[in-house]
Amino acid sequence: MSDNTKLLINNISVVYSDVIQVLKGVSLSIPKGQIVSLVGSNGAGKTTTLKAISGLLKPENGKVTEGSIEFNGHKIQNLSPEEITRKGVIQVLEGRQEFKYLTIEENLRVGTATRWGKPYHKDLEMVYGLFPALARRKKTLAGFCSGGELQMLVIGRALMAHPDLLLLDEPSLGLAPLLVREIFRIIKLINRERNTTILVVEQNTNMALAIAHYGYVMENGKIVLEGEAQYLKENPDVKEFYLGSAKAGSTKSYHDLKSYRRRKRWL
Repeated sequence: MSDNTKLLINNISVVYSDVIQVLKGVSLSIPKGQIVSLVGSNGAGKTTTLKAISGLLKPENGKVTEGSIEFNGHKIQNLSPEEITRKGVIQVLEGRQEFKYLTIEENLRVGTATRWGKPYHKDLEMVYGLFPALARRKKTLAGFCSGGELQMLVIGRALMAHPDLLLLDEPSLGLAPLLVREIFRIIKLINRERNTTILVVEQNTNMALAIAHYGYVMENGKIVLEGEAQYLKENPDVKEFYLGSAKAGSTKSYHDLKSYRRRKRWL
């Protein structure tokens, strides 16, 4: 593991309930201070990869059965979520899970639980600066927030924990296009201004690659393609199957063509 590598996943396999294999020999690395995007279709294994990193496999009876996950040079596979969180790995779950009977500000303060007793007022100012909409409604119960406000809230809550590595699972899910662009603009801003290392899992490939330095494409529990974000955006297979930019006039079946072309060219 080089000094510039924040996270290294080395050839891991993940099994649920000792029976169901979801990941098969997955390897990827995340350099310090960069945004890396993991893209792929629904069910490809992206969320399972995040949970393997954050320790959230354990409550779901899943585990890393082969390979290793190293964070800052230390192996963390199969540690508890609490241990991994204390090391600075913070995951924002898919679905924007808020504490709906707490106010926005109270939800944000929950993010300081891993560093209880330390000052948090500057962190609140930082989050409100990134998300002015939260500042305007900070006394509102989270249960009355819109989907966009909730996405801002859960990202802000994660930032309150001072993440060394921020894991984002489908931040665009269910949001209108204008809100999606705003959320991704802020993710890029967080990376640039705070030098936060970020791994983004997304089905919105276009937005994910637009903000990333590097990307991985996952299919059926395997990494099938990787490269600089710009290279992936220009790759003909990525364009055809994920960016919706096949040649005009050509109607192609994802199921008919994809498995054959991937098997021949990538696998």
